[in-house]
Amino acid sequence: MNFELEALSPLDGRYAAATRGVAEHFSEAALIKARVRVEIEWLLLLSRRAEIHEVRAISGDEEALLRRIETEIEPGRVKEIESVTRHDVKAVEYAIKERLDGTSLEDIKEWVHFACTSEDINNLAHALMLSTGVTRVWIPLAREVVDSAFALAEKHAALPLLARTHGQTASPTTVGKEIAVFVRRWKRALKQIEAVEYLGKINGAVGNWNAHTAAYPDAPWQHISRAFVEDLGLTYSPLTTQIEAHDYMAELFDAVARFNTILLDFDRDIWTYVSLGYFKQKVIAGEVGSSTMPHKVNPIDFENSEANVGLANAILNHLAGKLPVSRLQRDLTDSSALRNMGVGIGYSAVALSSTLRGLKKLEANEAKLAADLDDAWEVLGEAVQTVMRKAGHENPYEKLKELTRGARITQATMRGFIDNLELPAQDKARLMAMTPATYIGLAPNLVIHAAD
Repeated sequence: MNFELEALSPLDGRYAAATRGVAEHFSEAALIKARVRVEIEWLLLLSRRAEIHEVRAISGDEEALLRRIETEIEPGRVKEIESVTRHDVKAVEYAIKERLDGTSLEDIKEWVHFACTSEDINNLAHALMLSTGVTRVWIPLAREVVDSAFALAEKHAALPLLARTHGQTASPTTVGKEIAVFVRRWKRALKQIEAVEYLGKINGAVGNWNAHTAAYPDAPWQHISRAFVEDLGLTYSPLTTQIEAHDYMAELFDAVARFNTILLDFDRDIWTYVSLGYFKQKVIAGEVGSSTMPHKVNPIDFENSEANVGLANAILNHLAGKLPVSRLQRDLTDSSALRNMGVGIGYSAVALSSTLRGLKKLEANEAKLAADLDDAWEVLGEAVQTVMRKAGHENPYEKLKELTRGARITQATMRGFIDNLELPAQDKARLMAMTPATYIGLAPNLVIHAAD
C-alpha cells in the first residue's frame, strides 16, 4: 500500500512531508507514548512517597527498567489490547503491567494507574503533546516565516511602492515598510502564543481526590498532585471537575488562529502585489504554471497557504469554542474533539511551509514599481494641499480635489500647479523636487520597529 496515495487526509498524504514533525507529536502513537510516560511517572512518584508505604522503594536499576519500558512499549501492542478492552487508557495500563510481568517490579504492578481516572492521564498527555508540539515544531516554523519576511523587509526598506487604499492609488510607501507591518503583528501574536500556560491535574474521578483519601486519608494529596504536574513541566490546575477545563487550550488555539489570520492577510497582499507585477517569482526548472499556458508562473504557494489557513482556523476555532464546554462533571465530547488538535496545527504548518516557500521565490520588480509610481502624480495632491494649508491658502483640499479627482495628472500638470502657488521658497522648492517615488515619508525608518 502506498499510504501517501491512499490516505484519507491530505495531511497524511499529499502534505505528509510538511506535517511529519507535527505527526511526531500529535499522532495516535504520540498520544499513547505520552500516556505511557504519565503512568510510569506516577508509579515512580508513588514509590518515593513515605506516606504510601505499600509501594516499596524502586532501585536505580528498576527505575532504568521503567524508563526503557516507557520508550519500548509499542503503540501497536497497545492498540491490540484496546481491541479487547474497548478502552484506550486501560489498554495503556495493561500494556505496562504486561511488561512488568517476570521482572523485579512485578510485585508492584497493581500500583500502575493507582487512584487515577482516565482523564488524569489524558489531560496530562494532551498538555505534554501540545507543549512539545507547539514549541518544538510549530513555533520554529512560524519564526522561520517571520524571519524570512523580515529579511525581505530590511532588504527593501527604502524601495518605493505605490500604496493602494480601497484598491485606488494612494500616498506612496515602501515595500519593506509594508512587509514589516506584518512582521510586527506576527511577533506580537507569537508572544501571546508563547505566554500560554499548559495546565494539568491529577485529582481523580470528579476532581476531589475521593479514592486517594479513601486509601490514604492523611497523605497531602494536593501537594503531591501539584509536585507531580509541575515536575512534568506543566502548570498545576488545583480546582477541576473530572476534566481539566481546557481553557488554556482555547487560549492557545485562539492565539494560533490569530497568527494564521495575519498569515492569510499577508498571503493575499503578496498575491495582489504579484498580480500587479510588483514582485516577480523565481522560475524553478521543471515547474509548470499552467497545463495550457506555457508562460504562467503562478503564486500558487500563497494560494495554497490561504486555503490551508482556512482549514486550520476552521478546526482551531471549533476546538476553542467547544473544548471549554462540558456537561456537569464531564461528558465525552472533548475526547473525539481533542483527537483533531494535531489536524488544526497540521494545516497551519502546511500553510506556513507554503508561505515560506513562496517568500523564497520573490524578487522585487523595481522597474514595474518605478513605472507605476511615475504614472501616479496625482498622489502628490495630499502633499501639496497640506503645504498650502501651512501657508494659509483658502480651500486647499478643494483646489487639489478639483485638479486631481478622476483626472490623469502628469508631472507637468502637477509641477505647473505648484509653480503658480504663492508659497515660501523653501516649501515650493521641496514640492517642485518631489516625485511619487520620493514622497514616502518616514517609511524607510519604520522597518526597524519590526525588529522589536
